[in-house]
Amino acid sequence: MITIIAAASENNALGKNNDLLWHLPDDFKRFKTLTTGHHIIMGRKTFESFPKPLPNRTHIIITRNQDYQPEGCVVVNSLEDALHFCRNQEETYIIGGGEIYQQSMAVADKIELTRVHATIDADTFFPEINPEQWNMITEEHHPKDDKHLYSFSFQTFIKK
Repeated sequence: MITIIAAASENNALGKNNDLLWHLPDDFKRFKTLTTGHHIIMGRKTFESFPKPLPNRTHIIITRNQDYQPEGCVVVNSLEDALHFCRNQEETYIIGGGEIYQQSMAVADKIELTRVHATIDADTFFPEINPEQWNMITEEHHPKDDKHLYSFSFQTFIKK
């Protein structure tokens, strides 16, 4: 199972200047719960946005830079190579960024999306989810509160 996991605003904003646009502790908890113990595929810029590698996950980084080799990570040159490396995994998560998400839409089986209920200025965006190709099977709304500046919904889509 290939699962895309992301948080995107109503206008599909993901980030700006290689940084997140919001701080949603419940979204971080969900991300950690879903991805821990699994392989996670990401682009180099997404990896470099982390203060350190995420614990208890195998990091597969896609980059064109042949000399890039962060400690403890698998480096590949294409999404195809990343998926080949993960071929024996029960579930693999694609965690970004925008270009990797765009490439992954054709091969993913599921999308775990946190839809942030706001329109936010960004330079990186999540691809449109085509309702002719994807069915939303669950949606769980969370109102904004003292820890969450925006309301948001956890949405799960499966490919038709």
